[in-house]
Amino acid sequence: MNPRLRHWREAATLLLAAGTPGRPPRTPLGPFDYELLLLRRSSRSGFMPGAHVFPGGLAEPADFSAEWLGLLPASAHCGLGAVKPPPPGGSRAPLFATDRENLGSQLPGEVAFRICALRETFEEAGILLLVPGRGPAPPLPAERLPPAAELEEWRRRVREDASCFLRLCRHLGCAPNIWALHEWSNWLTPVGRAGRGGRRYDTAFYLCCLQERPPHVSQDDQEVTDVLWSSPPEAIERFKSQEIWFPPPQFYEFCRLCNFSSLGELQKFSSARALEGCERWMPVTLSAADGFIQLLPGDELYPEDPDYTGEKKMVMSTDKKVEDLMKEGGIFHRIVIKNINNLAVYVNIQAKYKHINPLMMNCDNSDHNSRL
Repeated sequence: MNPRLRHWREAATLLLAAGTPGRPPRTPLGPFDYELLLLRRSSRSGFMPGAHVFPGGLAEPADFSAEWLGLLPASAHCGLGAVKPPPPGGSRAPLFATDRENLGSQLPGEVAFRICALRETFEEAGILLLVPGRGPAPPLPAERLPPAAELEEWRRRVREDASCFLRLCRHLGCAPNIWALHEWSNWLTPVGRAGRGGRRYDTAFYLCCLQERPPHVSQDDQEVTDVLWSSPPEAIERFKSQEIWFPPPQFYEFCRLCNFSSLGELQKFSSARALEGCERWMPVTLSAADGFIQLLPGDELYPEDPDYTGEKKMVMSTDKKVEDLMKEGGIFHRIVIKNINNLAVYVNIQAKYKHINPLMMNCDNSDHNSRL
């Protein structure tokens, strides 16, 4: 974590995909052989109450503890590959580029944020993703996990004290499976979407693919009140029908995951681009006469100097309708918001960092390929 940050806090989240072979198709996109884990936030939460989100949360000092070096490989980046230099004109996202040694941590940010995502997944959903020994190694088999009651006690301890996650790993003679997590994206909460007390987050999104659902999945009944496994198109259908709600970044990522109906394809793609990095995206909201547009970097209307801190009090608004703005435009990277459950993604720019653009899933139940 970075104690010098004033306007937001650092966090990590996990897109956890698990195989579900043989399930019948439920959407026009056909069968998907995997689902993703969604957790419903408590209605008492100070940020996105009641929303379905991927597991994750704030980075804690314990995630950056030098004691982790005793459980992880002594090689550079603890066995993780080095991320390639950014393309011309690009830069490494500040979340990852920050020199952690200057902040008093010997643990690289790429390692600490993965530990954070794994710890939070254990706290919120009871899922423990470990490898025996120091790793990298095949995942720890379910039969080697402690009994459910003991695991639940450890979960309670970790929830109360993040440093207990390291103690749990040491107790089991295991390491957190940081090597299964592939860097996927980086989202910064927009100024206008800050939670209670002005909470904003610079969040690392990681993707992890499992062959099957892990055992012992359950909500903690504190931060999380429900657990849902859903394929990307099913999640979007549930969103459209107002069965569930999730924030625009999750909607965008589900649309991007709709490119992959096979867990194997998703694993192959995420592994192939694992060391390409990503850029930080802070949506900038444009208020229109009949809705909102969240502009993302690369869109023709995205400001050259966005108001990252909120100190400029920048407001973008127009009397035009969303439809007119879409007809006038030509270079899109945006999320159109008509109401809380009526979103659409429009992208026709080239994806950077060897990533892939989302399918443009419209709320009129049609979809279009946006990879132009």
